[in-house]
Amino acid sequence: MTATLVRNAYEAVLTMTAVLLCWAAALVLEGAYGLHTDVLVLAVCLTLTLSAAQRTADTRRRLTSLVLLPAMAGASIFLGRLVASHYAAGAAVYTAWMALAIWIRRYGPTATKVGTLLALPLIALLVVPGPALPPEAQSGLVTWGWSALIGALACGSVWLVQALGDRFGPWRAEPAPEPPRRPSRLHPRPSTRMALQMAAGIAAAFALGTLLFDHHWPWVVLTAYVAASGNRGRDDVLRKGIERLAGACAGTLLAVAVAAAGVTGHACVALMFAVLTVALWLRPLSYAYWAAGMTCALSLLLGYFGQDAQSLLPTRLEGIAVGAALSVASAWWLLPVPRGRTRTARAVVRPSEG
Repeated sequence: MTATLVRNAYEAVLTMTAVLLCWAAALVLEGAYGLHTDVLVLAVCLTLTLSAAQRTADTRRRLTSLVLLPAMAGASIFLGRLVASHYAAGAAVYTAWMALAIWIRRYGPTATKVGTLLALPLIALLVVPGPALPPEAQSGLVTWGWSALIGALACGSVWLVQALGDRFGPWRAEPAPEPPRRPSRLHPRPSTRMALQMAAGIAAAFALGTLLFDHHWPWVVLTAYVAASGNRGRDDVLRKGIERLAGACAGTLLAVAVAAAGVTGHACVALMFAVLTVALWLRPLSYAYWAAGMTCALSLLLGYFGQDAQSLLPTRLEGIAVGAALSVASAWWLLPVPRGRTRTARAVVRPSEG
């Protein structure tokens, strides 16, 4: 256990170093070109989610990421504006996009990695409060350009830090062996089932999210995605839903303590990065640690943007509970993968954790 914790700490430091590097580059751009502060949040979200996906990537996969991630980051901003102006249409496109990212995993490991890249900017879209735009810019083309640049910076930061870590650090990344692909007798295929389950959960989250929580609907949708991501069967979705809810409760208590201490401004940003580092360190042990860290970090982020994060915490917990329940319901009742077939489904499709 000690060796595992030490290795986890090393990987967490690498990830946060890449995050801070991309954040610093975005900070320079923000000051030089008058960008909106949300560009910093986008840089952190993309780098944080990309690091795990790229840890054992070869040159071909990295080049693919350099093409896909900036393009998808830009496209996600257009989608964010669509959701803001035409909620139903935007929700439908978002749901179809996420389902497609899972469905294409049927075509093997390469398609699985591409699907992960397709989904990463959409996860960031649920966290970033608004588009990364200069105040004077209005056209969608400018929005696409800045967001795409941040995506490229995220790729470069991750590659640089991980390459230096492999070159000079005590450990090198060792890719896990690919499990043998076994034909599945399930109809529809596991990838199709997971895609339909994800679509049903996210669509319901969009509908109930805006109905019950108004403009706080992203909390419901984000939880619905996270609980169903990497679906390895009904029990797995139920476990992750419970862990996310338990972690969110712990994170809420921590955020209340921070708010009571009156932490604001730059100290709030520093504490947010510290919390994310600890959450990354403990995440391999249980997803609940990551959920706790993310809940606390997002509360600090809301506080930094001037919102009363403490008063919003009960609403956040309710949204998380609804999102988790929707994912569990779709995994259990919509084309579930039988318990005896879970191992086969895992061999055919290797979904990435959300």
